[in-house]
Amino acid sequence: MKDLISSVFTILKYGGKAVTIFRNIIFNIIFLFIIVVVGLAFFSKEDTSIGSNNALLLTISGNIVDEKQIIDPLSELFNDLLGFSQLPEETLLQDILDAIHAAEEDERINSIVLDLSDMGVSSISQIRDVGKALINFKTSGKPVIAAEDFYTQDKYLLASYADRVFLNPIGLVDLHGLGAYQLYFKDALQKLKINYHVFRVGTYKSAVEPITRNSMSDEAKRQNSVWLNNLWQEFRKDITSRRDISYDTIELYTNQVSSLLKQSDGDTARLAFQANLVDELMTRQELRSYLADITGPSAEKGFRHVAFKEYLKKIPRSYGNDGSTIDSVGIIVAQGNILTGEQPPGTIGSESLVNLLYNARNDDSIKAIVLRINSGGGSVIASEIIRHELLELKKSGKPYVVSMGGMAASGGYWIAADADEIWAYPTTLTGSIGIFGAIPTFEDSLAGLGIYSDGIGTSKLSSGLNLTQPLSQELQDAVQLTIEHGYRRFLEIVSSGRNIERDKLDLIAQGRVFDGATAKKLGLVDKLGSLDEAIRSAASLANLEKYSTRYIKGRPSISEILLQQLHVKILAFFSNGKTSARIFEKLQLYSKASRDLLLFNDPKGIYAHCMINYY
Repeated sequence: MKDLISSVFTILKYGGKAVTIFRNIIFNIIFLFIIVVVGLAFFSKEDTSIGSNNALLLTISGNIVDEKQIIDPLSELFNDLLGFSQLPEETLLQDILDAIHAAEEDERINSIVLDLSDMGVSSISQIRDVGKALINFKTSGKPVIAAEDFYTQDKYLLASYADRVFLNPIGLVDLHGLGAYQLYFKDALQKLKINYHVFRVGTYKSAVEPITRNSMSDEAKRQNSVWLNNLWQEFRKDITSRRDISYDTIELYTNQVSSLLKQSDGDTARLAFQANLVDELMTRQELRSYLADITGPSAEKGFRHVAFKEYLKKIPRSYGNDGSTIDSVGIIVAQGNILTGEQPPGTIGSESLVNLLYNARNDDSIKAIVLRINSGGGSVIASEIIRHELLELKKSGKPYVVSMGGMAASGGYWIAADADEIWAYPTTLTGSIGIFGAIPTFEDSLAGLGIYSDGIGTSKLSSGLNLTQPLSQELQDAVQLTIEHGYRRFLEIVSSGRNIERDKLDLIAQGRVFDGATAKKLGLVDKLGSLDEAIRSAASLANLEKYSTRYIKGRPSISEILLQQLHVKILAFFSNGKTSARIFEKLQLYSKASRDLLLFNDPKGIYAHCMINYY
């Protein structure tokens, strides 16, 4: 037996060495391959010619954002060199605008073809920015063409800005109105015996309802109904004005689609054509022929074109640091949940954003700051840390202007309130002035498994926030008092920053959410307009006649790049087919509330956050 065991260990020992040698050989081959590929990338010459009579194939992939999450540069390099097409999960709004503006004056570009097949979620505000650029492009006499097999609501809103909108004869235009829906977990938490202790201030602060209810409260339904209808009014206004159709047509299409389909024998494409939502039904083969008549034929895709990603490499970019010595307006993007500490792009970290603001304040060439906010908020402590740094910016004499994107609510409004000016779109979601706390304990869940936590301490609070112990009444009372103090603090900040009387402000606070147009009437927003208009206003406040504009960004760490690579691979797994991608997109929307609660890291467990999603 001893000899047998010895033999087994000998086999394992040398087997392990063989595996190690094999692994090292593989890693060395991969490393050598990387060196060769990178070397080829540096020493190969790229053909930068475009030629004449090209369509700009404007491919919008994934969500439209103001700031991308970290891109894995190595994967992107391999895909470019090896000819693989990996569509990013996000498209930068400024990249789209830059490409359209450049194409307007580019004699080599004779049209724009919108490729929206992989477009994800976008706010009405972002789509309007792109639409405005397309309208300017059309003044050059060049056409804009949209052609898809299937139009989601966001895709169709953007396509409505085109001169010609085509649909596959087997396709569909999915207009269904706007809705705000989410999952509710009260019964599930009870079945799992998780005790969620919820603290809040504000009648309309519905962020914690998924934990405390199985359905949306009447108060939340009332407030959501107001801003949803206002946004839907703006949505319909864009489509009816561009397509020369009536409001009644849209209402019939979204409310009585089954009766309309009876008239078209169930043919969804013909229904869209009869409603004048599209100009013509075209197969892909007919579309290629149509586009070839405009640009001339080509072996690739059947018509002459330049891809959006390639075109970006050949044009000047907006808001870049061009080394200019003239005075600048700096743009800082604050996008995503507000968390404490250092956070990667796509999330607002208190330390990350404070560092950018500190550097901008101490940069003599930067005379004004525009903070572009796309956030539903998050940690109260992080929001207050950021706000104090913004106050230091104001003390320095540099104007501070906020440009709100699709959403700047709760903590997003907390950091905006002290701005010299707040700009928003009519369709921005803002306000949500209220805070909450949510602390789970698992003593009953563990007891169901036969696991118990016990001990002794020197005071009623000695167990602290031990999630295996019940939350003492003393601690519950303390947290609620802290929440109430935080709410009063929020009101003080907004009252002082916006010059609104406290009693009047309390009537429009309580966690209510407003669209941008309503927020302007209430004094929560100063002006309605785009990022460009906010930049011009900031320059004016700084008395700048001649100035440059540039983004102020941090540098991603190696760990952030590795995390992004993992995220990209997971998304790619779910995006192998159009159907699975759409399912994954819906799961992202539905699970946002629970995911955000898991990611929050406020040390006091107190949040100013608006978890509303609409689609």
